[in-house]
Amino acid sequence: MTTGFRWHPEARLFNALAQGGGPRSPLGTVVADGPEGLAQAIGLPAFRVGALDQPAPAFADQPVFETLTSGSTGSPRRILRTQASWLASFAVNAQFGIGPGTRVAVLGRLVQSLALYGAVEGLHLGAEVHLLDLLRPDRQRQALAYRRITHLYATPAQLRQLGPGVCPDLRLILVGGSKLDPALRAAVQAMAPKAQVKEFYGAAETSFITLADETTPEGSVGRAYPGVEVTVEGAEVWVKSPYLFIGYASDPGSARWRDGWLSVGEIGRLEGEYLFLHGRAGRMATVADQNVFPEEIESFLAVQPGVKQAAVLPVADAQRGAVLVAFLCGDPAEDSAIMAALRGRLGPLIAPKRLIWLQDWPKLPSGKADLLALEGRAAWRV
Repeated sequence: MTTGFRWHPEARLFNALAQGGGPRSPLGTVVADGPEGLAQAIGLPAFRVGALDQPAPAFADQPVFETLTSGSTGSPRRILRTQASWLASFAVNAQFGIGPGTRVAVLGRLVQSLALYGAVEGLHLGAEVHLLDLLRPDRQRQALAYRRITHLYATPAQLRQLGPGVCPDLRLILVGGSKLDPALRAAVQAMAPKAQVKEFYGAAETSFITLADETTPEGSVGRAYPGVEVTVEGAEVWVKSPYLFIGYASDPGSARWRDGWLSVGEIGRLEGEYLFLHGRAGRMATVADQNVFPEEIESFLAVQPGVKQAAVLPVADAQRGAVLVAFLCGDPAEDSAIMAALRGRLGPLIAPKRLIWLQDWPKLPSGKADLLALEGRAAWRV
């Protein structure tokens, strides 16, 4: 049988209270979302962290595990992948210095694919791994400094909430989930002045697809991650790599296979070796006979003064087919200026018809906006 995840002899796992430990005896193949569950899972031929009420993962002829999609556009789906698909990228990321003597932190819950990846990778390569998901964001930032964390896995939403402060020991921040806007990138660099910030684009189904850094052109998600082939056909992005998943373990999802290539429905374009994304085909809306990608408008809103969070949703409209509504978290005093900026960029037909300001921003475990929760509010507030 192919070798799976293992505990490196020098690896240690720490919880939110900075209490450390090593491997634990497994109680089954489905373990709790937390440090004790993770300590039981490493070394098993099949496991899943979280979703305790769901069927156990199926065994295969090689070590496997289940994780969850982010659920940003629907209910999270269980996906099955080989442990070898992550081990292949551990070998690449070891070049970032992750290993004995380094301290890795993750901010999200382990049911989130990014957090689980960062934690398992750190343990496999011999680092100290710190799970900080139970701390408030300001306490997370304090823990990063106090525990002298050197490597951090986080989403933009998680980074945005950390608040001011300096983490002088951070050397590398790996960002996934969505792009960093310029203002957030500047804030992250101020928090970690000695850190290199690398953004990667991927999905739970694909793992890493591209990697971006300070040399990447504005608006691009970067160049292909080592070992990944990327092509665009009919504006749809297709990927081939050793990091792809086996398939969905629950309800069918949106990913499609074709001759060894995988698409998760992302629409984009290649300019030379750089990939630019417009958004998911499943989120595309037709407004006044024009195809519109809400993600592009969300990226524009994210850099407007007073905006902390943004989500754009379509609502059915008899005249235009659909109109857009933008949910925002931040300073409502900027409402008029933001609406003017949207109309100036998109025109009056495409620009969101209304801005809705929320203080109770609905979030998924991944830190992304809960679009289904927002969808329920959009229809009756237009």
